[in-house]
Amino acid sequence: MDRRGDKTAEFERLHSSGCFVMANPWDAGSARALEQLGFKALATTSAGLAWTLGRADAHVTRDEVLDHLRRVVSAVTVPVNADFEGGYAVEPAGVAANVTMAADTGIAGLSIEDASGVTSDPLFPFDLAVERIAAARRAIDESGTGILLTARSEGFVVGRPDIDETIRRLCAYADAGADCLYAPWIDKLEHVAAIVSAVSPKPVNLLINAPFTTVAEAAQLGVRRISVGGTLARTAWDGFLRAATEIADQGTFSRFKDLPDLNALLAG
Repeated sequence: MDRRGDKTAEFERLHSSGCFVMANPWDAGSARALEQLGFKALATTSAGLAWTLGRADAHVTRDEVLDHLRRVVSAVTVPVNADFEGGYAVEPAGVAANVTMAADTGIAGLSIEDASGVTSDPLFPFDLAVERIAAARRAIDESGTGILLTARSEGFVVGRPDIDETIRRLCAYADAGADCLYAPWIDKLEHVAAIVSAVSPKPVNLLINAPFTTVAEAAQLGVRRISVGGTLARTAWDGFLRAATEIADQGTFSRFKDLPDLNALLAG
């Protein structure tokens, strides 16, 4: 069975050379706006979605995420990568079953992370983490969709900022079948360069959620893909909260000027 589509093929092509920015919308409207601005691929953000539902990150159910993926995919013509957190399961079989469901939403790619959600032991044990990536790989292969699998190691996110362990895990995930490797919250360029070198020739995703580098600098280091996670959503929330706070505290509306014409942007 071969269900590869044009978006999947285009997403794979984007990873073959150069460096591209995969911006992160949080709903269908922001996805359409980002496509209008010229981004060639998009990625969902678990945090951005959770905030639209009035929740903190990691408090959205699998079925809510699957519905969200369908809405975003249907809103745009460019490839969409799914932030699928930890696969909404612990055991590899559960990860595989859920990846199969996600692959059926029309996404062109999907990421699986190794954060356990357990404060005392925030990363899945090494062998289990590798098995989870291998299970996701098998599920994608059996689906025939050809979607691109990104494996994420979350050590720097969960308070285990060990670059050697991060690289060990990413290399193992690459061997287990991951197409792209990703370690969020890496913000030292020497660490970025070390990851790129260790997993080459497989592409690396770099999260830029603070102004520590540029697209040009990341490209020089060999980064193939850049994402921004929930940071675009946070900038939108920042503008909203600043304007609302001014109204609540001062009764003034000074921020209601020079606003974008969203009807014009999203028309058609």
